[in-house]
Amino acid sequence: MVILGLTGSIGMGKSTTSQLFAEAGAAVYDADAAVHALYAGKAVEPVGNAFPGTIKDGRVDREALGKVVLNDKTKMMLLESLIHPLVHEVEAEFLEQAKNERRKVAVLDVPLLFEVGKQHAVDAVVVVTAPYDVQRKRVLERPGMTEAKFEAIYAKQLNDAEKRKRAHFIIDTGRGIEPARRAVEAIMRAVSSIASRTV
Repeated sequence: MVILGLTGSIGMGKSTTSQLFAEAGAAVYDADAAVHALYAGKAVEPVGNAFPGTIKDGRVDREALGKVVLNDKTKMMLLESLIHPLVHEVEAEFLEQAKNERRKVAVLDVPLLFEVGKQHAVDAVVVVTAPYDVQRKRVLERPGMTEAKFEAIYAKQLNDAEKRKRAHFIIDTGRGIEPARRAVEAIMRAVSSIASRTV
């Protein structure tokens, strides 16, 4: 099984690209969705103990947590030290299941792939990109998003040019969904043939 790491900065169209990979037959793991699930389950107790006042209705309140950690490097590192081992468990279970299903391609959709050094744990990296003005417009259209919030998230992520430099494959979503779909299908053909040869 070939494991692809899928990444891209905020607003680049990564969620849509993930769906395209799933439609093309890949097993897709969504790190953000895994964190969402953990925030309603296993992560509630450790996060609540570390950051009082961030639990609401038995789950982690992402907005309250964001206010506490977003501009505080030490608190962010503490949060990551609590969450990453839990995420790793979920991911390992996903890969085991994909192997059991005899999938040729598994995609790990990880927004901060390079930032957390995850590129070394995959066979190839796919970077989703779009022009900056398209990215900015998409992000600012999200509910509750502000210019300041966008800038804070943007500053935390490795810049797009650097991500593209480190990629094995690049998908430009700035030209619409059909060109992106064709790019995904081409990547799937390329890596599926590698998977077939190594079985």
